[in-house]
Amino acid sequence: MAIFVDETTKVVYQGLTGSQGRFYGLLNREYGTQVVAGTNPRKAGSDVDGIPIYASVRDAVTATGATASCIFIPAPGVRDAVIEAAEGGVTFVVCITEGVPAHDEAWFFNKLRRDYPNVRLLGPNCPGIISPGKANIGITAGHIAKAPAPGGKAVGIVSRSGTLTYQALYELKLNDIGVSTCVGIGGDPVPGTSFIDCLEAFEADPDTHAVMMIGEIGGSAEEEAAEYIASKMTKPVGGIHRRRHRAPGQEDGPRRRHRLGGQGHGAGEDGCPAGRRGQGGPEPHRGRPAHGRGGARPGVSGPHQPNLPQLGMP
Repeated sequence: MAIFVDETTKVVYQGLTGSQGRFYGLLNREYGTQVVAGTNPRKAGSDVDGIPIYASVRDAVTATGATASCIFIPAPGVRDAVIEAAEGGVTFVVCITEGVPAHDEAWFFNKLRRDYPNVRLLGPNCPGIISPGKANIGITAGHIAKAPAPGGKAVGIVSRSGTLTYQALYELKLNDIGVSTCVGIGGDPVPGTSFIDCLEAFEADPDTHAVMMIGEIGGSAEEEAAEYIASKMTKPVGGIHRRRHRAPGQEDGPRRRHRLGGQGHGAGEDGCPAGRRGQGGPEPHRGRPAHGRGGARPGVSGPHQPNLPQLGMP
């Protein structure tokens, strides 16, 4: 099994006729994902490499039975695109677009919760989701992800960091460890799907045996997830917090915009959420050269990996 998407998921691409939508839509189809339609009201009736283009998501769903949407619409149009997808009848919406105004994110987050409670939004500003060997929706390179061996154990991944999502997938593959599903939830202030949403789904998935959670500075999502893990999770969870060892007062680019009081920037002197030291996995390796502007490399394998046996993996 997998969470949220699998080999039965049929996807309509909003923005398939654009350069980025076309590139990744065709890559996803090549991976094996059922990319059944695209939308563009000005190009309805045409096709992109055999994938039919419809005027709206509703038309695409009616014609193809699509159950999911992937949005490659420029930021100013994302608000309308998300609602069009929900109104059109899909139940899972992946929004890759970055730069969506926080006000728009808050508006459609609450609109979906109030009027379309059966619709799950992933993103915005996320790499998407991959259930290796079954479906890949978004911009994750399929060849870096290993499907679980039949009857073998698998790790589920949920991450706010795009780059570390790819590193985690690839280095687990190098260690011959399969992944049930990898969910990139994005790092924007108002994500459609949270750490806790994914942790709850992985806990319920019989084919996910351990979970890797990758955080970033900014907001309180990691602290909230730590509380949930301590009280609700029975499966092993390993945590990696990007740039937790930055210099005091050093900010992290876009993360400047959504810190909350004493949360979101390492409440403890070691960067761990207060009261959760030692519960999120072993200390990162501190002896490697720093990457970027500071902090030890937050890798997930090799000499600097979280202890995979501690996650219940071989």
